[in-house]
Amino acid sequence: QVQPVESGGGSVQAGRSLILSCLVNGRTSENNYAVGWFRQTPGKQREFVATISGTDTMTYYAESVKDRFTVSEDISKATVYLHMSSLKPEDTAVYSCAARRGSAYYVSFNNYHFWGQGTQVTVSS
Repeated sequence: QVQPVESGGGSVQAGRSLILSCLVNGRTSENNYAVGWFRQTPGKQREFVATISGTDTMTYYAESVKDRFTVSEDISKATVYLHMSSLKPEDTAVYSCAARRGSAYYVSFNNYHFWGQGTQVTVSS
Protein backbone atom coordinates (compact mmCIF):
# COMPACT_ATOMS: atom_id res chain seq x y z
CA GLN A 1 0.00 0.00 0.00
CA VAL A 2 1.23 3.49 -0.85
CA GLN A 3 0.25 6.99 0.23
CA PRO A 4 0.67 9.64 -2.46
CA VAL A 5 1.68 13.10 -1.26
CA GLU A 6 1.33 16.14 -3.53
CA SER A 7 3.27 19.36 -3.35
CA GLY A 8 3.95 22.40 -5.49
CA GLY A 9 0.58 24.08 -5.69
CA GLY A 10 0.20 27.83 -5.49
CA SER A 11 -1.06 30.98 -7.15
CA VAL A 12 0.20 32.12 -10.54
CA GLN A 13 -0.83 34.48 -13.28
CA ALA A 14 -2.26 33.23 -16.53
CA GLY A 15 0.35 32.16 -19.01
CA ARG A 16 2.83 31.13 -16.35
CA SER A 17 4.01 27.64 -15.40
CA LEU A 18 3.86 25.48 -12.31
CA ILE A 19 5.18 22.04 -11.44
CA LEU A 20 3.32 19.70 -9.12
CA SER A 21 5.02 16.74 -7.48
CA CYS A 22 3.50 13.48 -6.33
CA LEU A 23 5.64 11.38 -4.01
CA VAL A 24 4.55 7.76 -4.09
CA ASN A 25 6.73 5.93 -1.60
CA GLY A 26 7.13 2.36 -2.66
CA ARG A 27 6.78 3.07 -6.37
CA THR A 28 9.84 1.54 -8.02
CA SER A 29 10.78 -0.04 -11.32
CA GLU A 30 9.93 -3.43 -9.80
CA ASN A 31 6.92 -2.33 -7.76
CA ASN A 32 4.73 -0.79 -10.43
CA TYR A 33 2.07 1.80 -9.78
CA ALA A 34 0.26 3.81 -12.41
CA VAL A 35 -0.31 7.39 -11.31
CA GLY A 36 -3.11 9.70 -12.34
CA TRP A 37 -3.62 13.41 -11.86
CA PHE A 38 -7.11 14.73 -11.30
CA ARG A 39 -8.57 18.10 -10.45
CA GLN A 40 -11.75 19.32 -8.86
CA THR A 41 -13.49 22.63 -8.32
CA PRO A 42 -16.37 23.23 -5.92
CA GLY A 43 -19.65 21.85 -7.19
CA LYS A 44 -18.07 19.96 -10.05
CA GLN A 45 -17.14 16.35 -10.53
CA ARG A 46 -13.55 15.28 -10.26
CA GLU A 47 -11.89 15.68 -13.67
CA PHE A 48 -9.16 13.57 -15.22
CA VAL A 49 -6.05 15.55 -16.16
CA ALA A 50 -3.20 13.18 -17.01
CA THR A 51 -1.75 9.81 -16.22
CA ILE A 52 1.45 7.81 -16.49
CA SER A 53 1.77 4.05 -16.58
CA GLY A 54 3.55 1.95 -14.01
CA THR A 55 6.06 0.85 -16.61
CA ASP A 56 7.15 2.05 -20.05
CA THR A 57 6.48 5.67 -19.11
CA MET A 58 3.36 5.80 -21.26
CA THR A 59 1.28 8.91 -20.74
CA TYR A 60 -2.19 10.13 -21.62
CA TYR A 61 -3.78 13.56 -21.27
CA ALA A 62 -7.17 15.17 -21.19
CA GLU A 63 -7.86 17.22 -24.30
CA SER A 64 -8.16 20.36 -22.21
CA VAL A 65 -4.52 20.14 -21.09
CA LYS A 66 -2.89 18.32 -23.96
CA ASP A 67 0.09 20.27 -25.34
CA ARG A 68 0.22 22.38 -22.17
CA PHE A 69 0.74 19.80 -19.40
CA THR A 70 3.37 17.06 -19.26
CA VAL A 71 3.70 14.13 -16.89
CA SER A 72 7.15 12.82 -16.03
CA GLU A 73 8.69 10.64 -13.39
CA ASP A 74 11.86 10.16 -11.40
CA ILE A 75 11.86 6.55 -10.29
CA SER A 76 14.88 7.09 -8.03
CA LYS A 77 12.82 9.65 -6.08
CA ALA A 78 9.54 7.72 -6.34
CA THR A 79 8.07 10.95 -7.66
CA VAL A 80 5.76 11.80 -10.54
CA TYR A 81 5.61 15.36 -11.80
CA LEU A 82 2.93 17.36 -13.54
CA HIS A 83 4.50 20.17 -15.53
CA MET A 84 1.83 22.77 -16.23
CA SER A 85 2.51 25.54 -18.71
CA SER A 86 0.45 28.27 -20.37
CA LEU A 87 -1.87 28.12 -17.42
CA LYS A 88 -5.37 29.51 -17.76
CA PRO A 89 -7.84 30.71 -15.13
CA GLU A 90 -9.98 27.66 -15.90
CA ASP A 91 -7.12 25.46 -14.69
CA THR A 92 -7.83 26.70 -11.17
CA ALA A 93 -8.69 23.68 -9.02
CA VAL A 94 -7.51 21.34 -6.30
CA TYR A 95 -5.16 18.90 -7.98
CA SER A 96 -4.80 15.40 -6.61
CA CYS A 97 -2.62 12.51 -7.60
CA ALA A 98 -3.67 8.92 -7.23
CA ALA A 99 -2.00 5.55 -7.62
CA ARG A 100 -3.07 2.04 -8.51
CA ARG A 101 -1.02 -1.12 -8.45
CA GLY A 102 0.11 -2.33 -11.85
CA SER A 103 1.28 -0.95 -15.14
CA ALA A 104 -1.87 0.09 -16.99
CA TYR A 105 -3.21 3.59 -16.59
CA TYR A 106 -6.84 4.63 -16.43
CA VAL A 107 -8.70 7.88 -16.88
CA SER A 108 -11.50 7.16 -14.43
CA PHE A 109 -10.86 8.11 -10.83
CA ASN A 110 -12.75 4.98 -9.76
CA ASN A 111 -9.79 2.86 -10.91
CA TYR A 112 -7.34 4.42 -8.50
CA HIS A 113 -7.06 3.13 -4.96
CA PHE A 114 -4.61 5.43 -3.20
CA TRP A 115 -5.12 9.18 -3.09
CA GLY A 116 -3.17 12.19 -1.94
CA GLN A 117 -4.67 15.04 0.02
CA GLY A 118 -4.67 17.47 -2.92
CA THR A 119 -2.97 20.78 -3.56
CA GLN A 120 -4.58 24.06 -4.62
CA VAL A 121 -3.67 25.68 -7.91
CA THR A 122 -5.04 29.16 -8.54
CA VAL A 123 -4.54 30.93 -11.86
CA SER A 124 -5.44 34.59 -12.05
CA SER A 125 -6.12 36.52 -15.23
